[in-house]
Amino acid sequence: MRLLNVAVVCLLAVASFNNHSFSQSSTDYARLPVTRVVLYKNGVGYFEHSGRVRGSQDVNIDFTTAQLNDVLKSLTVLDLGQGRITGVSYNSNAPLEQRLNSLHLAVGEKPTTAQFLDSLRGARVEVRSGTETATGRLLSVDERDIPIKGDEKVTVDQISIVGDNGDVRVFDLTPSTDVRLAEKDVNDDVGKYLGLIASTRDADMRRMTISTAGDGERQLMVSYISEVPVWKSTYRIVIPKDGKPLLQGWAIVDNTVGENWDGVELSLVAGAPQSFVEDLSQPYYTRRPVVALPANAMITPQTHEATIETAESTAEATAPSAGNTAHAGGVIGGIAGGVPGMSLAQREFDAVSGTGGGVGAGSGGGTGGGYFRTKTEKQWLAADSLEAATTTAESRDLGDLFEYKLQDRVTIHKNQSALVPILQARIDAEKVSVWNPSQGAVLRALWLDNTSDLTLDGGSFNVLEGDAFAGEGLMEAIKPGEKRLLSYAADLGVLVEAKQKGSTERVTRVAISHGVLMQSTQEREENTYVIRNRDASPRVVVIEHPARQGWKLTDDDDKPAESSASFHRFRISLDPMKTATLAVNEYRPITNRYQVSNITDDQIKFFLTQKMINPQVEQALRKVVAQKNSIASLDVDITDCNSKVSAISLDQQRVRENMKALKGSIEEKALVARYVRELNEQEDRVQSLRRELADLQQKRASAQKTLDAMIENLQMEVTL
Repeated sequence: MRLLNVAVVCLLAVASFNNHSFSQSSTDYARLPVTRVVLYKNGVGYFEHSGRVRGSQDVNIDFTTAQLNDVLKSLTVLDLGQGRITGVSYNSNAPLEQRLNSLHLAVGEKPTTAQFLDSLRGARVEVRSGTETATGRLLSVDERDIPIKGDEKVTVDQISIVGDNGDVRVFDLTPSTDVRLAEKDVNDDVGKYLGLIASTRDADMRRMTISTAGDGERQLMVSYISEVPVWKSTYRIVIPKDGKPLLQGWAIVDNTVGENWDGVELSLVAGAPQSFVEDLSQPYYTRRPVVALPANAMITPQTHEATIETAESTAEATAPSAGNTAHAGGVIGGIAGGVPGMSLAQREFDAVSGTGGGVGAGSGGGTGGGYFRTKTEKQWLAADSLEAATTTAESRDLGDLFEYKLQDRVTIHKNQSALVPILQARIDAEKVSVWNPSQGAVLRALWLDNTSDLTLDGGSFNVLEGDAFAGEGLMEAIKPGEKRLLSYAADLGVLVEAKQKGSTERVTRVAISHGVLMQSTQEREENTYVIRNRDASPRVVVIEHPARQGWKLTDDDDKPAESSASFHRFRISLDPMKTATLAVNEYRPITNRYQVSNITDDQIKFFLTQKMINPQVEQALRKVVAQKNSIASLDVDITDCNSKVSAISLDQQRVRENMKALKGSIEEKALVARYVRELNEQEDRVQSLRRELADLQQKRASAQKTLDAMIENLQMEVTL
């Protein structure tokens, strides 16, 4: 058993904590409203604040810590009058662990009562337990096991204090034990500690203050990027009874950045410029080594940083100009938005004077006035009311990106979302039925041809036909002039059956040139699709046949209507209750290379059995092989002749050794004469063999020359 040591009541007579009250100074703080927002598909937004400042007035903008990291690496501040920016500051939050380390209390973030009291060792305390009271300095907090029954024990925490007369008193820390701190300095430290712990519950709000200096009233602009939710695209396609379908695009926009958007210019960019998160707002501490002091000196270890700029370049960079000047760290550069080449100041003056062409789409994404017309001003009766009731965005290319700039200003309050219109156009689209081998059913689709100058961002879409919902689907980004299939429902009136014949292989051509035999082979495959229209209305069916790597369509087939990276699309028109057949023939060319000089009789036999060559090619190859066999026979004779010469040389060596051993013997004279005759006969034989070897080598060289010329001059091409 263990008594809960957290039941101790600490009577902490904590002195009033020195909270820093931020009293209003003589400086009048201004707030700049958001005037322009550009949202990107990679989860960042570009924001512009604009407003008037007077004299040396400071400007406050509130951010969260996550926002502040992006702001610090992209902040741009411009004073468009005769003033200047003198500084940019924000409240810095060191990590809690680092702030706790600055206190005199050696206690962590979540201590127990015993751990907390143990960190106060040496402090003067008053302890009261029941009727006993003692005052002194805290010596220690220890654990002790106390027996209760038999072998059963409980563990209790005990506090030891040393009185003024030197007595050591020990008290059990029980729920009835009170401990009071008797020193003001210790109380202050405890108050600071508790204040730091309480600060972790504060809202994550970082206030940035921009200090200005100047005379009179001036226009101030602030821009930066910040993390935002990704905006989403969604489309409605209205299919009228007559005429072209109407495509209407909407964007879902979320405001979660902590500032109200009241009448802002809103642009949505379909693209994802590179961006990343860097924790710049958090103070960074590095681990430093502990170095012992030398006996004869007390100095601090130091390092010297590398040179970044020379004094001349630094003077140039920091010299104030006659116009606007930004404090170091105040102008960092932001993501460009708006018309390429137009400065922030120009865009702001355009917005103030009304010459920039406002952006937005009504308050909260509601419908606005005006309507969209085609160049021919043709009236489309089926969708006119929907088309005329919606104000759309102005679209334009921004390099690799594409921007939808809303024509009306938008109001979206903090932590609210809106649905805003971004485009509206009549489109060329054919209603078809699509069959794909990976799908289990035939799908209804629109074969959309983007003949407009608009880029359609990827997103969801739904189709309205005959005043009713017909289906929905997903689409990827579609560039101007691009054609795309958009499926949205199952077609129960069309059946498709796919059949495939086994592959066959046949040789189409054999060519011999410069000693290389090239054998071209084709692997052919036939696929048949049987399409049945069992509906009472006609159908246009699109068969997506897989486009496999290395396979090609034969010239005698009907050409596909189009081909993608993965499919050939064949278009078939079917009358009601009719059946059609589509045959797709493909071939894959295969080429084999053989060196004529390496071909053998066995390979020629294999070629003949596989019908890879004809008699004409066989005859030419037979001549080459016969010449190779002649050379091989000469090689055998040359090897045999060399072997005989080597054998005679070894025997002569044996005779000479025997003659050396006979010196001084009785039989020396008779045996020496015999060995001399034997050596003479062998020498004559060696001379004869060498003449024969030279003749064989000459014949071999001549035969090789004939073979090389035969192979080089062998040129033929045979189609089988």
